[in-house]
Amino acid sequence: MAVHESQVDAVARVYAQSLFELAETAGGQAAIEETADELESIVELARSDRSFGEFLTSSILAADKRAASLRAIFAGRITERTLRFLLVLNEKGRLGRLESIAEAFDMLLQEKFGRVEVGVWTATPADAATLDAIRDRLRAALKREPVLHASVDESMLGGIRLQVGDQLIDGSVATRLRRLKEQLSQRGAAAVRSGADRFLAD
Repeated sequence: MAVHESQVDAVARVYAQSLFELAETAGGQAAIEETADELESIVELARSDRSFGEFLTSSILAADKRAASLRAIFAGRITERTLRFLLVLNEKGRLGRLESIAEAFDMLLQEKFGRVEVGVWTATPADAATLDAIRDRLRAALKREPVLHASVDESMLGGIRLQVGDQLIDGSVATRLRRLKEQLSQRGAAAVRSGADRFLAD
């Protein structure tokens, strides 16, 4: 999950902190990571399934009916801890903030264990050796443990694009070609100006 701190508000942080402390008490880092994975899966389901997303945020559906449905959908599929958290959000009318809460939870996880989420885009699927090399270079540069999320962008001609927090590191072939074109254009303009200056000076 790509984390953008500006998208995480104070309310999301409060709920995320509460869940984080519950998970940490229940099972330390393993329970925290398990909870983070469950939150991300639920958020991804809400993104990909429009009807489920509407079910979470609908103001028409009564809270008690939605609670019953949440139990039916998730009982046995996620931890009881995460299910109880969803039920609390439902009771408080905060399920619509789930994505922001999941991002806040992920930020807490990264801060606690020195991790950083990194989006990786390549023109074709990156193999394990390539990802390991990227991970090693990022670990050395950031002094933190990078968690890579690899994706394919078929519009890229080649190369690689990285998203580290709010920072985009674009090493794609298309970007390098664009920069080269800009440099050549600038140099060409400079050469014309230099030639004109010499002509006027003669």
